[in-house]
Amino acid sequence: MTLSDLVTVDWLRANLDLPEIVILDASWYLPSETRDPYAEYLEGHIPGAKRFDFDGEIKDASSALPHMLPAASEFTAAVRALGVNANSRVVIYDGMGVFAAPRAWWMFKVMGHGNVAVLDGGLPAWKAAGCGLESGAQPGREAPGDFEARLVPERLADAADVAEYLEKRTAQVIDARSPARFSGEQSEPRPGLRSGHMPGAVNLPFDQLLENGFYRSPEVLEKRFREAGIESGTPIVGSCGSGVTASLLALGAELAGLGPMAVYDGSWAEWGQESRPELAVVKGGVEHGAT
Repeated sequence: MTLSDLVTVDWLRANLDLPEIVILDASWYLPSETRDPYAEYLEGHIPGAKRFDFDGEIKDASSALPHMLPAASEFTAAVRALGVNANSRVVIYDGMGVFAAPRAWWMFKVMGHGNVAVLDGGLPAWKAAGCGLESGAQPGREAPGDFEARLVPERLADAADVAEYLEKRTAQVIDARSPARFSGEQSEPRPGLRSGHMPGAVNLPFDQLLENGFYRSPEVLEKRFREAGIESGTPIVGSCGSGVTASLLALGAELAGLGPMAVYDGSWAEWGQESRPELAVVKGGVEHGAT
């Protein structure tokens, strides 16, 4: 049985002990939150859950950009060590409700594993429902899983792809950052980045897809995308600060029936660099950089 892309606490509680279920804690927080996801995991997690650390471990360590997607071989080795098999039904959650888990969901999708879901409401919903927690690190498996990553290129975009999409208008680029960051009125939190947005991109702040840590209904999600200027049937590419909340948009797009959406992995952490003037930036109605 294939998982839907979003599962409820009731569903997970009823299926928790199935041997093919693999639960992953993909919690990650902005530095301003001053929260330690691993310490919180050790303190209490959904029973049987393993840590999926896309910021410190399961990433391209050779890149200076934050938590970039690793090579398929590296992803394969990392998730095999977590006990993921080809037939595993992977359920991912985070400590915010819905925030970082869609990033891990997208990583599995782009690596060819379709049987993956996000827990709607995440750990807060699990605890609110009175479900139990485990503490401490999970013991390793006696044998690794047999998962084999196979990259799905249409779910991934780089800077060259995005520049071509914007120039030729062959895809719609949607930015998940706040309106103030998108317009350039607010400076970027990471040093060395220009303020503003890509020329031709549209803005859909990720929090407009959520309500109290849960995704809104598919009908509301579809309305949010439409109001942002996204047209059904046109390829969509998501961007944000560093590829996390763009993944939240990607899951929202699938829930809304808009089909698979690519994620620009480098996002503004790459595009906005002061050292990349060839990547055009619009701020206050003025285009800077490429002409």
